[in-house]
Amino acid sequence: MIWAWVIFIGFVFAMLALDLGVFHRKSHVVSFKESLGWSAVWISLGLSFSVLVYFAYDQHWFDLGYSVDAVDEVLNTGKLAATKYLTAYVVEKSLSVDNIFVIAMVFSSLAVPARYQHRVLFWGILGALLMRGAMIGLGSVLVQNFHAILYVFGAFLIFTGIKMLVMEEKEEHPENNPVVRWIRKIFPITRDFHGQHFMDRAGSEWSRAASEPGLEAIPDPIVESAPVGKWLLTPLAVALILVEVTDLIFAVDSIPAVFAITADPFLVFTSNVFAILGLRSLYFALAGLISKFRYLKPALSLILVLVGVKMLAAKWLKLWLGDSFNLTVLAVILAILATGVITSLIVGKKDERNSHS
Repeated sequence: MIWAWVIFIGFVFAMLALDLGVFHRKSHVVSFKESLGWSAVWISLGLSFSVLVYFAYDQHWFDLGYSVDAVDEVLNTGKLAATKYLTAYVVEKSLSVDNIFVIAMVFSSLAVPARYQHRVLFWGILGALLMRGAMIGLGSVLVQNFHAILYVFGAFLIFTGIKMLVMEEKEEHPENNPVVRWIRKIFPITRDFHGQHFMDRAGSEWSRAASEPGLEAIPDPIVESAPVGKWLLTPLAVALILVEVTDLIFAVDSIPAVFAITADPFLVFTSNVFAILGLRSLYFALAGLISKFRYLKPALSLILVLVGVKMLAAKWLKLWLGDSFNLTVLAVILAILATGVITSLIVGKKDERNSHS
């Protein structure tokens, strides 16, 4: 099975290297058309991978499909593994959309220039892959050895879903963020963006002039008072750290949600990876349209509650639904997600007509 992991991780790093080293080598504003194109590429790859999963588990490539899934205590056949992968992918993809709301607030509060946002998201997602890999490994060990942890996960997901539904969003200023306050105690942070750099030295060329063409340089008291040559964090680094922390918080919700579907570490990891890899392009496609999807958050809340209930009542639901259990869960999740999106668009159009009348 080790070769399955080696090949998949090698493919992921090759795609990331191609993305940053070829297609986005120079910082630029990602257009709506470009973001839609890349979103289509990543979603197509994510969905197509289910075909590979089917044959890999059906033919036992790299010894896949020989281990009992701790969630339902059965061997994953090709059809079952593909269904679980698709369900996990849809759950992760839908929950990652909620992540976009927070990332947009981070970029807005820090006034991150559009041309540098892709760089922040690239390195943020690379860090997220490493963090989630570690969390998935730990979660797999817990589920395999302590099956009762699934009930804890289920209760946690129901609580999180209800909390997401009733909690009001508050826009926080970065200077009031506890993470930013903690960073400031360790590293001095400049006020100005120094190009696409995450760190720079006091007294350098970027520290003596504004990074954006056409903007007048404003004296930065931190740069002026810092000893020449001292390393300083730029606001771009602060944005990167906040994006990483945001993903870690969302991973606490989303990874248990996937463990409600399968405990197979390969299926959990690959579904997470494909959902995250498309997050950057999805952000640029949806960032300007976020306000129009007002009913998406209630839909995501309902999905978390559904997955939590599925985790707590899996045995009874399986007896009731039989072999179509996993397909039914996938269909219901897709229906909830589609309802949230369609309702948002319909209500949005009605509001626009009423505002013009």
